[in-house]
Amino acid sequence: MKMLPAFLLFLYLIPAKNALLAQLPQSIQQKSFNPATLLWYSAPAKKWEEALPVGNGRIGAMVFGTHSEERIQLNEETYWSGGPYSTVVPGGYKVLPEIQKLVFEEKYLAAHNLFGRNLMGYPVEQMKYQSLGNLHLFFKNQDTVSQYQRWLDLETGISGVSYQARGINWKREVFASHPDQVIVVRISADRPGSISFTANLRGVRNQAHSNYGTDYFHMDPAGQDGLALTGKSADYLGVAGTMRYEARVKAVPEGGTMRTDGVDLIIENADAVTLYFVAATNFVNYKDLSANPHQRGEDYLKGISGKSYPAIRDAAIADYQRFFSRVSLTLPHTENSFLPSNERLLKIQTSPDPSMAALTHNFGRYLMISSSRPGTQPANLQGIWNNDMNPSWDSKYTTNINTEMNYWPVESGNLAECAEPLVKMIRELTDQGTQVAKEHYGARGWVFHQNTDIWRVAAPMDGPTWGTFTVGGAWLCTHIWEHYQYTHDEAFLKEVYPLIEGSVQFFMDFLVLHPNGKWLVTNPSTSPENFPDGGGNKPYFDEVTAGFREGTTICAGSSIDMQILYDLFGYFTEASTILGKNTPFVGEVKTAREKLVPPQIGSDGSLQEWADDWKSLEKNHRHFSHMYGLYPGKVLYEKRTPALIEAYKKVLEERGDGSTGFSRAWKMALWARLGDGNRANKIYKGYLKDQCCTSLFALCGRALQVDGSFGATAAITEMLVQSQDGVIKLLPALPDEWAEGKYSGVCVRGAFELDYAWKDKQVTQLKILSKAGVTCRIESKPKLKISNNGQKVKFRSFPNGQVEFDTVKGGLYIVE
Repeated sequence: MKMLPAFLLFLYLIPAKNALLAQLPQSIQQKSFNPATLLWYSAPAKKWEEALPVGNGRIGAMVFGTHSEERIQLNEETYWSGGPYSTVVPGGYKVLPEIQKLVFEEKYLAAHNLFGRNLMGYPVEQMKYQSLGNLHLFFKNQDTVSQYQRWLDLETGISGVSYQARGINWKREVFASHPDQVIVVRISADRPGSISFTANLRGVRNQAHSNYGTDYFHMDPAGQDGLALTGKSADYLGVAGTMRYEARVKAVPEGGTMRTDGVDLIIENADAVTLYFVAATNFVNYKDLSANPHQRGEDYLKGISGKSYPAIRDAAIADYQRFFSRVSLTLPHTENSFLPSNERLLKIQTSPDPSMAALTHNFGRYLMISSSRPGTQPANLQGIWNNDMNPSWDSKYTTNINTEMNYWPVESGNLAECAEPLVKMIRELTDQGTQVAKEHYGARGWVFHQNTDIWRVAAPMDGPTWGTFTVGGAWLCTHIWEHYQYTHDEAFLKEVYPLIEGSVQFFMDFLVLHPNGKWLVTNPSTSPENFPDGGGNKPYFDEVTAGFREGTTICAGSSIDMQILYDLFGYFTEASTILGKNTPFVGEVKTAREKLVPPQIGSDGSLQEWADDWKSLEKNHRHFSHMYGLYPGKVLYEKRTPALIEAYKKVLEERGDGSTGFSRAWKMALWARLGDGNRANKIYKGYLKDQCCTSLFALCGRALQVDGSFGATAAITEMLVQSQDGVIKLLPALPDEWAEGKYSGVCVRGAFELDYAWKDKQVTQLKILSKAGVTCRIESKPKLKISNNGQKVKFRSFPNGQVEFDTVKGGLYIVE
């Protein structure tokens, strides 16, 4: 199939960018759009997962794009069940020595049960992220339409739909404005006076669990030009539902008439109509619900009073593009690249469409901008989009892989500000995390396990099978260090240093000597969600979860624990040196780091997941916990030897290329670190086929989750550039199908921003912007020349084929 070179596509599309905004339907018909930044479809969404997302970080919507009855599902990020609560259980630390003794004696079930009775948080489960409501628009005489198109334009953040009904051309646009904190629905037609519809703003209640479904709501008119929805959160697990919310819709018609009749907003014979949706809760922070949601909503509406639709739209686009336009990835397209997105997902399985990977990459960045902004909550399992009062895994923050994966692309994707909500959550987790460290473990510092919610609880949850994952907070702290690595912001490092130090303090108290007298290990420990075949494991009835389990996961010194702590302790000592904090404690940490269990190769030749040579009871397990140190971590990469590399590959081969969305994204990144771009691309195509919605949201089995979407973006970046060992490596895992392309604005460690292109798998141009003025190291090539402002730059060459050169902050370096 003929491919247009990526650089020609890039040049061809730039002049048409502004025209596309107004003429997208025509651009789709003429195939003159950028297939790396436009999702489009020839039919409405049939189910929620197929709807298209918009969001401003705080409020979000899923747009179905139907015609006779449109549904726009709505969320506000702070609307969760319950209210502020604590899961800390005082005095659990008194039983910890007995649990550790039982583990070392290989009495794992006894240790499991003792942990369940004494160290689990209470309540054992946590709160749920909730759906706020639905805006329904009922149009007359639109049951049959033609020339239908539905889209999401990643260049502007606008979702739209167009079609013809009764000889009239209809168009709707939906977007979320961050500057004005509104979701906007614009309805237009090419015949004056033709727009008539009825709107309902409907609440949602947890009808599946009537025993705690106390999330009552009221639907009311708001004058003659709007609708109001007010309600409260559900009581759950003995936690009172103290959250209050209010949502409003305000209509601004151009021509025609408008009135309310009960819960109906009725507009007739208008030329065009703009609907503004605002929503707020009484949430101030995880301990304070003293805000006034009604006043907040009034303030939002007052903020747009007197503003025109074009002004609000232009401001929203400019704000969004301030983030999105920083990075551009262009890969070759084929004739399939212009097909509807759902068809592209199928066609790519048998015919190349490299531009699909660029679209996937861009969609992940779009989701980040739409779900995680400074001042908002971090993106949860579903970002900010949720249709269910009982979402899968409660749509919480799961930190044994999922929340971390959400933020894998944030730094390289030139969206560093979008990491602020994650850092804020880490800081908030130290509140109950400090209490849990003291009461559950008798330790200093702070600890956090594998799940939390908006109320920032930190104790073990769900049951001992999951609860002994003590390194959730430690893993999150590695993201703090990564932010510093990408920015070299020393003021930031000084501000967050206590968070890293507190996590390290906990583990310095918690680590115990292994019976072999050599190792320091976590005890109790677990390898997330995976049951080993060792220790006499067999199915049993667990009193905490009230159900049969495959066995227990409890152990001492799981590989992921050891790898995360090896990285964390290293980052802590580096940060201490940078900040001049060379205390005796830092020396103790350095000594302890070298006593952690090293990477081990098992009897079957694969990397061990546990300190003991056990195997997984579940074939093709979805997690790659013991591969953390290869990606996203560094210890396995730094310690790699030919034998260890083969052990890493054996793990990947044993578990296969399938499984859930997040698992496949992780596999893509792991193979990229191993330099195999074709294998990563093969897994990517399988992800699109089996674990990706037509909307490009990832799936976890059958449930929508954003982690795989973010993970795929990060993995695609990892295939094109790496910097984990302090050296900028271009095209380290380039698939054969991506033989040419252009990548602009991507960030690497050392606070460098890159702009480069390649053809026939060879880099043809490279520009490096130094944001911090540190030394830059890159892989060399014959007759290498480096210049800055037209002046030749001296560089130092090394026997391994690398060169390094000094930079100045703000300097742009041309490498030829």
